[in-house]
Amino acid sequence: MSETVASQEQDREQDQEHDPEQDRAAGTDGPAEDASRAERSSEDQLVREGDIAGDYLERLLDILDFDGDIDLDVEAGRAVVSVDGGKDLEKLVGARGDVLEALQELTRLAVQQSTGARNRLMLDIAGWRSQRRSELTDLGRTAAQEAKDTNRAQRLRPMTPFERKIVHDAVAAVGGVRSESEGEEPRRRVVVHPAG
Repeated sequence: MSETVASQEQDREQDQEHDPEQDRAAGTDGPAEDASRAERSSEDQLVREGDIAGDYLERLLDILDFDGDIDLDVEAGRAVVSVDGGKDLEKLVGARGDVLEALQELTRLAVQQSTGARNRLMLDIAGWRSQRRSELTDLGRTAAQEAKDTNRAQRLRPMTPFERKIVHDAVAAVGGVRSESEGEEPRRRVVVHPAG
C-alpha cells in the first residue's frame, strides 16, 4: 500500500515538472508562450470590444443623423473608441461631458450585452477627453504647487471619476504634496495637501 502511495506521489511530481522536449513536440514554447498567448487573447478581446462599440456607435450616429469618423484603439489595457470629424459632435459631449459619460455607459452596456463580460471601454467624442486631460493635468500641477507654496490644502470643485484620476496622477508627479478624494458622488472632489 505504501509503495502505491509513493508511486502516485512520484507520478504527480513528474507531471508537475516542465519538459521542454514535450513542448517542442507539441509545437509550443511552454510557459512563456502560454503567457504570450494569454496577452494576445486579452488584446484580441479588447479589439473585439472596440469593434462592437464602433458598430453600436455607428448605428447610433446614423439614427441621430450625425456624421463622424470612428477610430478604434487599445491603450493601457482598455478599448478606446474615438468619434471625430463631424460637425455638431460637441452636442454629444454636453455640459462638462455629461452626455459623453452617458453615451460611454450605454456603449459599455452594449458591449457587455454582446460579450457577456464587463468592460472598461473609454469613449471620446470630438477630442473632448484628450483636451480635458490636458486641462486637468495643468489644474492638478497648479493646485499641487499652490498647496506646497502656501502650506495649505487646496480643495478643487467636484469632478467625475475620470477627472479626479487625472488630477491625482498630476499631483503624484509633484514632490512634497499628496491628494485624496472626499465627499459623495456627484459632489466628490480632490483635495491636495502639503506633505507632512
